[in-house]
Amino acid sequence: MAQVLRTLTQIEQVNFLLTNRIPRQLMTHIMGWYSNIESPMLTRFSIVIWRLFASDLDLGEAKEQRFNSLHDCFVRELKPGSRPVDTADDVLISPCDAIIGSFGEIEGTTLYQAKGFPYQLSDLIPDPILQKKYKGGRYITLRLKSSMYHHFHAPRSGEVEQVTYISGDCWNVNPVALKRVDKLYCKNERAVLELKAGLNNEDILMVPVAAVLVASMRFDCLDETLDLKYDGPNRLPCNAYYAKGDEMGYFQHGSTIILFTTDSYEFHADITQGNRINMGQALMYNVSQHEKRISFS
Repeated sequence: MAQVLRTLTQIEQVNFLLTNRIPRQLMTHIMGWYSNIESPMLTRFSIVIWRLFASDLDLGEAKEQRFNSLHDCFVRELKPGSRPVDTADDVLISPCDAIIGSFGEIEGTTLYQAKGFPYQLSDLIPDPILQKKYKGGRYITLRLKSSMYHHFHAPRSGEVEQVTYISGDCWNVNPVALKRVDKLYCKNERAVLELKAGLNNEDILMVPVAAVLVASMRFDCLDETLDLKYDGPNRLPCNAYYAKGDEMGYFQHGSTIILFTTDSYEFHADITQGNRINMGQALMYNVSQHEKRISFS
C-alpha cells in the first residue's frame, strides 16, 4: 500500500510539472495556432495522439464525424437529442458535461476549490453587489475534461445583460493543480455573467474559467472572442434571452464553470463529487417551487 501511495504521489508530481511548470501562455498560443490548421489528415493524426491521453474521448455523439481541424473537433456539436433537458420548472440543470468538483454552501463569503484550499467570493468576482447577493448561497464546480463536449447552456430560463471579462493566467484546472495552487480559479482568466430569472432569489451566476491550452471563451451574445489576445473593455453589455437548455457559448478545449445560486436552491440528491454529469441533467432545485410541485402531484 505504501508503495502504491508513493507511486501515485510521483505520478501527481509529474502531472503537475508537465501541465503547470511549462510556459503556459506560450503553449496556449501555440495550441490555438495548431488547432486551427485545416488539414483532415493532420486532424486525424492529432485525434489518434489525443486518444492516448484521453481514452474516454467519444466522437460517436458528434453531429459531424469528419473534421477539417482539431479546433472543429474541440468545438463539435452533438447529434439532436443527445442531451435531454429536464424541463421541470423547479429544476436547475447542469450547463455542461462535467466532472463534479467541490460544491456546497458558501460559508459567508468562503468557498473551496479543494479540501483545505479556500478562497473568497471577492477574489473571484470583482462586483461587490454580486458578492453580497450570493453571500451564504450555494456553489458547485463543474470541470469539463478535454475529451468532453465543450459547449455550455442555460441552466434555467433568463436574461443576460452583460458579461464581465477578467484577464488572468492559464493554470491547468485539474485536481492535481487544485491541491497545490492557492486560489487557482482567482488567478486564471475568467468571465462573470448573471442569468436573471425575474425574481432576485432565483437568479444564478456563472463563472466560466479558462485554463492552459484553452484560454479562449466564446459567448453567443457577444461578437468578441474572449482570449489572451483580447484587449477590449472588461464590461461587455448584451441583451440576450435564453430558454432553459439554450446554448450560451463554448470553450475552445475544456475548462471549468463555477455556478452560484442564492440559498433558495438546494442540490439534487444524486450530486456527488467526482461523478460525471451531462448537460441537461438535474443539478439543483428551487426549494419553494419544488415543494409546490410535490404538493400538487
